[in-house]
Amino acid sequence: MGTMTAGAVGTATSRDRVRQVTVLVGAVVAIVGATIGSGAFGGQPIAQAADGALSATATPVAPDSPAFSIWSVIYTGLAVFAVVQALPRHAADRRLRAVAWWVLATMLLNALWIGVVQAGSVGASVLVIAVLLAVLAAVYVKLVRLEHTSALPSVVTDVTMGLYTGWVGVATLANTAAFLADAEVGELGLGATGWSVVLVSLAAVLAVAYAFYGRRRPTVVVPVGLAMAWGLLWIGLGRTTGELVDETAARAAFVAATLALLAPVVATSTTRHP
Repeated sequence: MGTMTAGAVGTATSRDRVRQVTVLVGAVVAIVGATIGSGAFGGQPIAQAADGALSATATPVAPDSPAFSIWSVIYTGLAVFAVVQALPRHAADRRLRAVAWWVLATMLLNALWIGVVQAGSVGASVLVIAVLLAVLAAVYVKLVRLEHTSALPSVVTDVTMGLYTGWVGVATLANTAAFLADAEVGELGLGATGWSVVLVSLAAVLAVAYAFYGRRRPTVVVPVGLAMAWGLLWIGLGRTTGELVDETAARAAFVAATLALLAPVVATSTTRHP
């Protein structure tokens, strides 16, 4: 993981205290709101919102239902992050200073995405998740570039944001496919199967790009690969049984999942880490 660098922690300021409290409170609001909005405590589940446009059988690149259990891990990680960054001894942690506001933004965007879907706007959901993916990518770049500080905030931040970034990468492609299907734009020459192969191939390319860009930081890049492999695996499994069987899309998803899983291993094992 690397050792703590000189000057990684400075002197806490009033701005640090404001950031800590705001991120903690904002995280509670965002996580609770997202959990309620997703139907976890009753109400309409996301799979049933927007006339089922985002259900597990809406398109050939929709992950099967068990895939979404990863959200419980991500939400737990975000909650732990919010608490850890709020601890007094981490107030002046330079890495947390650089990413904490951005992490809060991702939580609020995720809650907004759920609200938009519940309102029935699949088109708007694509815009929101695209912005979410961009913000997560910015956080990813920061985490790769910034040296680790103390162990606890570094590991919690890296693992949580790695899983979050990887999963949203797959979800963005699935959300895009759902929008195109909902908009009834037709199969655009390639057919549903052809576009499914294109989309899961793009996911594989994204996974490889993440892996080699972040090869200096195994604690963040490996979770990215795990989350992307998880999502792609459940796309493949979802196409082998159930209402929407597509063997070609399934095979492509399984190959993409394997690449997503192996790319971080190959990238980090061939790189010297600080």
